[in-house]
Amino acid sequence: MRSSLRTQLFINGLVILVIGMGLAGILFWRAAGNLYLETQRENLQAQAELTAAALRGQPLPDLPNEPYMQTSNVMPGLHSRLLSNQGAVVIGLPVIDESVFIGMPEAEGYNAVTPEELLTRPEIISASQGSAATEVREVLADHRRVLYAAAPVFSDNGVISGLVYLAMPLPAGGLPTAFLYLGLAALSAVILALVAGTLLSRRVTAPVAAIIQSARAVSSGDLEQHVPEKSGISELDSLGQAFNHMVASLKRADQTQNAFVADVAHELRTPLTVIKGTVETLEDGAMDDLEGRGPLLTSMQRETDRLIRLVNNLLILTRADAGMLKLDIKPLDLSELCRQRRDQFAGMAEKQNIRLVVNNGKPCPVSGDVDRLTQVLDNLLNNALRYSPNGSVIRIDITTREKMCRCAIRDAGPGIPAEHLPRIFDRFYRVESSRSKRGGEAGLGLAIVRALIEAHGGEVFVESQTGEGTTVGFSLPIAPDLTVN
Repeated sequence: MRSSLRTQLFINGLVILVIGMGLAGILFWRAAGNLYLETQRENLQAQAELTAAALRGQPLPDLPNEPYMQTSNVMPGLHSRLLSNQGAVVIGLPVIDESVFIGMPEAEGYNAVTPEELLTRPEIISASQGSAATEVREVLADHRRVLYAAAPVFSDNGVISGLVYLAMPLPAGGLPTAFLYLGLAALSAVILALVAGTLLSRRVTAPVAAIIQSARAVSSGDLEQHVPEKSGISELDSLGQAFNHMVASLKRADQTQNAFVADVAHELRTPLTVIKGTVETLEDGAMDDLEGRGPLLTSMQRETDRLIRLVNNLLILTRADAGMLKLDIKPLDLSELCRQRRDQFAGMAEKQNIRLVVNNGKPCPVSGDVDRLTQVLDNLLNNALRYSPNGSVIRIDITTREKMCRCAIRDAGPGIPAEHLPRIFDRFYRVESSRSKRGGEAGLGLAIVRALIEAHGGEVFVESQTGEGTTVGFSLPIAPDLTVN
């Protein structure tokens, strides 16, 4: 049977409280009882020892013919004197007649015992041997507990001449009374726990209930939900912050997805429109025009190639997102690969009177997919050539830093404003400047660079200032143990 969090919190707290109070009460009662008893033992034993010291060297009273009185009690062979209302008996040793019953102190209800029975009591035996002792015993008549103390009385020559025997009844009631008070305290605690538990459970469950309600709304597609983050309970505040962060992430992902779909549709629409228009023109009679159909077919071929590149780029990004991008990892020298791509782009650079320079003669071994890293370098070099002015220099710097091989491609173009730098690796993102106006691409080149480099376990970076050129590059882990073919 399931119950609410509020009910479980209250029941658990109440059970723990009752058990804790019960154990604490029992332990406290035992500790208090033991402390009280030990204190009374010490006090009564001290009284017995003081009384025995006062009688040291004095003759013990012997009044055999007097009847029992408040101040004296005499029996054959046993000398005794009542010293207090609670009961103090002075016993002369040795006991001559063991057949006569002895009247005990008032604390024991004047119970009559034989000398033989009396002399078997542990406290009497200990005192007879010269050491004061105490003992707690239950009086059978009314089941009271009585504390006894016996101390030896020494004569002048150091011989034990008698015993001082004191008795004191212990308080009645004991544990049952303690349990009564404990029960009253527990009842009060339960009432307080009921009030406090109700307030606490409401304080705890209210934020949880709000999160549950918001989660249901989010599952229905409502991404405008927000839960409180200041309940006063750190765990619930952390839960609220995590939930709000999750909703914000879902909202951004949803917006990104919608923008992605819109951008893809826009990029696909342009070449498809051109192709459709070209086909319609050819169908209207341009097919028979040998001079006119050439440019039309060339335009169709160009837009078809653009469409294929766009689809391939989207496929790469989709596979990268799904973790399904297949890489043919092999050892390679990143410096040599950069020199190869420089030579490949040399002809295109010469047409713009641009020099391509690789600043590194040392090998930089890494593990990677040659084709994919070639695609990365080609994208970066294409961008650099597109935005570099005629007569400038594009530098490809290969350096090592903290066990990473760093490739940076720097152009002398117009630069990128600082507010755009955090997003230049986003898909379909274009900077509203001369860089985008001169491009004409779909805005996926740098997004593909980031996806491929991260798939290799590396990082991308960009450094730029308006009017001072741009440096775009990546870092890959160095593999020093690899042998580069």
